[in-house]
Amino acid sequence: MIKRFPFFLWLFALVSCSSYNQVVKGDDYTEKYSTAVRFFEEGTKRSYEKAIVLFEQVFQNSPKSKEGELSYFMMAKSYFEKEDYYMSAYFFGSYVQRYPYSLRNEEAMFLTAMCNVNNSPSWSLDQTETYEALNSVQQFIDKYPTSPLIDSCNRLIDQLSYKLEYKDYNKIILYDKTLNYKAAVAFTDIFLEKFPLSVHEEEVRYLSIKNATILASNSIETKKKERIEETLRRYRTFVEDFPSSKYLGALKALLKPWEEDYEF
Repeated sequence: MIKRFPFFLWLFALVSCSSYNQVVKGDDYTEKYSTAVRFFEEGTKRSYEKAIVLFEQVFQNSPKSKEGELSYFMMAKSYFEKEDYYMSAYFFGSYVQRYPYSLRNEEAMFLTAMCNVNNSPSWSLDQTETYEALNSVQQFIDKYPTSPLIDSCNRLIDQLSYKLEYKDYNKIILYDKTLNYKAAVAFTDIFLEKFPLSVHEEEVRYLSIKNATILASNSIETKKKERIEETLRRYRTFVEDFPSSKYLGALKALLKPWEEDYEF
């Protein structure tokens, strides 16, 4: 019994493959469609691949029919389910163009956005696709402002935006670690303007003052006074906004050499 089981398994696979090939080569498009749906519902990577072949045949045979339109949509969805997000995004986008009045366009546009979201890379990599994902999610919100998916879209925008924020935050950390004082100060200002509600605001402003202090201390005489005054302005504002900050002790130690000549 144990020895024979692999044979039956092999035989079943052979029969199934043979049956599928007959449907693919046949001319019965009703059978092609029903078989494609069955493979889609099976829910495996291999079954989605088989479904795609059949859905495409049905669409090619009658693109303007109800089955042809649905086959095109299901082909896009099959690519999505097997995590081929580039192909899925292409077909969903094409679906909306081919069938501009379809009731499935809301779902198609949302899944296009989800494809772009899934293609968004780690924060440490180039973020071009993250910007594309943000744009596609926002396009969905603009197109369907009353959709029940709006809350999900807003959460996606928050997640994608934070990825961009975290990437820029790490640039500041890198400038600080590599003692690139001038770049650190300049980029903290850019960061705070881009992300005024950042969870990293306190730390970023501390790093701004820290690097500004070192930059001013090492400046030539013609620039030193101006840079010291600008650093102290940053410090006073920081103290007002974060009177209990854990960074105050470190900042006071940094600024101590200026105590005799400046008020702060």
